[in-house]
Amino acid sequence: MGHTYDAVVVGAGPNGLAAAIVMAEAGRSVLVLEAQDTVGGGCRTAEITLPGFHHDICAAIHPMGIVSPLLRRLALHDHGLSWIQSPAALAHPFDDGSAAVLHRTLEATGETLEQDGNAWANLMRPFLRRPELFFSEILKPVRIPRNPFTMARFGLVGLRSCASVVRSHFRGPKARALFAGCAAHSFIELEAAASASFGLVLALVGHATDWPVAKGGAQRIVDALAGYLTSLGGQIEVGHQVRALRDVPQSRAVLFDVPPRALDRIAGEALPYGYRRQLRAFRHGPGVFKIDWALRGPIPWKAAACHQAATVHLGATFEEISESENAAVNGRIAERPFVLVAQQSLFDPSRAPAGQHTGWAYCHVPNGTAVDMTERIERQIERFAPGFKDVILARRTMAPADIEAHNANMVGGDIGGGANNLGQFLFRPTRRWNPYTTPNARLFLCSSSTPPGGGVHGMCGYWAAQSALRGALGVSCHRAQQDGRPWCAP
Repeated sequence: MGHTYDAVVVGAGPNGLAAAIVMAEAGRSVLVLEAQDTVGGGCRTAEITLPGFHHDICAAIHPMGIVSPLLRRLALHDHGLSWIQSPAALAHPFDDGSAAVLHRTLEATGETLEQDGNAWANLMRPFLRRPELFFSEILKPVRIPRNPFTMARFGLVGLRSCASVVRSHFRGPKARALFAGCAAHSFIELEAAASASFGLVLALVGHATDWPVAKGGAQRIVDALAGYLTSLGGQIEVGHQVRALRDVPQSRAVLFDVPPRALDRIAGEALPYGYRRQLRAFRHGPGVFKIDWALRGPIPWKAAACHQAATVHLGATFEEISESENAAVNGRIAERPFVLVAQQSLFDPSRAPAGQHTGWAYCHVPNGTAVDMTERIERQIERFAPGFKDVILARRTMAPADIEAHNANMVGGDIGGGANNLGQFLFRPTRRWNPYTTPNARLFLCSSSTPPGGGVHGMCGYWAAQSALRGALGVSCHRAQQDGRPWCAP
């Protein structure tokens, strides 16, 4: 540990590993320190119910992973990562046994939305003309866009509330509920500004590519990142707690895949008081209550379309979903929570013994709550899949405290890296032009508390590493472009 590194990365989640990869690709020596016994952060897979049932402990479906410019560029398939795509990206069932379905084509989706099929297509189509460029724009900090007209149009819709968008665009309940379920991934009230952006982006990903699962489990994503990093000469040390800067080996730059308040605790002595106060003021959003099931058979959905999608959203109407999200934000428990279900084993048989299945679900709850949501979640699934409880072999529940114990970045069960209110949506974690830098030129932040926020995409680490390369490690934009890699800092 006496060796001097160009960079040390604290935390081996997707963003920490992404940052280390960008450093290693630039020819820098890099060490990643991980407190847990395995790499992964929010991407871990384990047998936590019964032998042979492989459960994604946190992240399970990866719409942003498949469109991430970084993950698309890296040859992760050479290190064991394969994406599995279900016939439909998302299904949203209703009490009458029907379902709205997010298909890859606008036409097929529209057929499930009754009178709103054309309205849905008209809302989505302008952003699908050059989808790769669009996704690269939204997966970076706020800057002057390369495609200003498309992004201006996106802003006109995305900065509105989900509620205003569904009321102005859709007449029927199916399109309203489908859009609201996508927007509810924001963890904010659906009446709040910018909640529509989440609904629009996730729907567009489904049309442009898919909402895939990683074959064998989410762990394969970080294992592939780690494998690629070590092939470049990067080093990883697990079981290494970093409680203070003295726990970090000597290096020219340190990048932290941690929440803002953890950065304050670890490196506060090296940061000015005013910046530390901003870190402490950072707000976290609602938490999640999660359940994993070992199942004797598939979930018995009433709506046949639900068997075609790896992801199922449960909330019969826009109003029901809105009330659930409002409750979580405002410290209340919803009796009919909006439930997000993943059924990876329908499309990836490696997840469970032959003929059996895994189930994965969570709902949004007040940050840090100790309320047990098991009965409420299972009642919601039973509502749309009568007989569900009869196929349960075993379950494992995780309350917000368990989520945080599993991954300290998920404060109070917040899996999104921080509250997505408008201020933190545009400027996170503090109001700095370059959000990855700190007043200490050697220290950088690369967690999902920086843009572009939550999701398994690695872009927070990507941008932070660019900043470190140009700053503490002295790689110029001109030299980076000569080398053929986009290493210029944001």
